[in-house]
Amino acid sequence: MNKVLVLILFLLLLFPAPVLARIGVGVATGKIQVEEQLKPGMMYTLPSLTVLNTGDEPADYEVAITYQEGQKENKPLEEWFTFSPKEFRLEPGKAQPVEIRLNVPIKTVPGDYFAYLEGHPAQTSESGSTRIGVAAASKLYFTIAPANFIQGVYYRVVSFWSTYAPWTSIVGGVVAVGLVGRFLCKFVNIEINVGKKHWGSGKDEPKSSVKDEEDDNE
Repeated sequence: MNKVLVLILFLLLLFPAPVLARIGVGVATGKIQVEEQLKPGMMYTLPSLTVLNTGDEPADYEVAITYQEGQKENKPLEEWFTFSPKEFRLEPGKAQPVEIRLNVPIKTVPGDYFAYLEGHPAQTSESGSTRIGVAAASKLYFTIAPANFIQGVYYRVVSFWSTYAPWTSIVGGVVAVGLVGRFLCKFVNIEINVGKKHWGSGKDEPKSSVKDEEDDNE
């Protein structure tokens, strides 16, 4: 028996068991609930989602949209959301705030919507270990108000203009100046052409006075 224990200890010393690093993730935001009713065609900036590395090794993380099985609310598509950054690297104990922009399509079914804003490690960590169902999520609730197609187009234009200001104003000013300049060039060109035709008609051209001068000399 003693020989067996000695053999086991010898094997453990000769082939030490690998120390497995723990991959962890957490979110600092429990729930995001938008109180105002959202309009189709509008673009909204939601409260940011903070993702935490709760493990003991560096790892790559990403943010995604997931749903609850059998949920009664409508499911917003992942294409509606823009995350900045969507993928990032975190050291142990560090956090990364992620900005969230929601683009509501012009044609959207009105009603209540629900989804999870999920943060999870990428496929592999620094040590090469693979994530297995490690994730943390924040609940997102919002409501889309009824609107027709024309209203949706109007809201999209207004939202795009305000979101990308002042560049929209600058571009709009440049386009307006270009149109005014083009109009003035056409107007001036018309005036010049009319003037040329007027002098070429011969009605107002000064008559030659050579004959009058010859008569005076006689």
